[in-house]
Amino acid sequence: MTATGDECHEDHGDDDDGTGVPYTDTSQARLVMAYEAYELAELARAAVPVGEHELRPDGTTGAPGSVLADADRILTAAHRFLEAAVVYERLGGADWRLIGALLNLPPQTARDRFATAVDRAPGEARWWQTHVARHPRDAALDLDDWVLRHEDGDGADLGTAPVSGGLVHGNPRRRDGDSP
Repeated sequence: MTATGDECHEDHGDDDDGTGVPYTDTSQARLVMAYEAYELAELARAAVPVGEHELRPDGTTGAPGSVLADADRILTAAHRFLEAAVVYERLGGADWRLIGALLNLPPQTARDRFATAVDRAPGEARWWQTHVARHPRDAALDLDDWVLRHEDGDGADLGTAPVSGGLVHGNPRRRDGDSP
């Protein structure tokens, strides 16, 4: 999406699945959101076990502040996930009124808080966003692998492509303002 709110219609990197059509901006935003969810899950998962030397026999911590630092990293990752979700929703057609309502914020506050992320220039992207822009299919396949390695046996059939299988190829529609 450009700073004016128009969808970009340029090529977005590799397309080795043979369709000849790049992923839409919304599909790429969903990939970025999936990565942020993955990163958040990995950080949270690492915080579950109690380390061998985390607690001393007297009940004090072995490394004061380390758990708090971990919690701060998890919170930072959660904020990135939230930001990526807002970008995805905006590119998918959600207006600021809906986003604000879901976040218990006035629409203008939601816009003020997240518009920079929605309008961010590609050169300002984190490394994963750059990877998605250059190699979206590879990024999707990496996330497919991660999801399949972490299935929890709850009976949900994720198929063989739980991330890449849901992405859309094609030219995104142009949006004017907040109208879907």
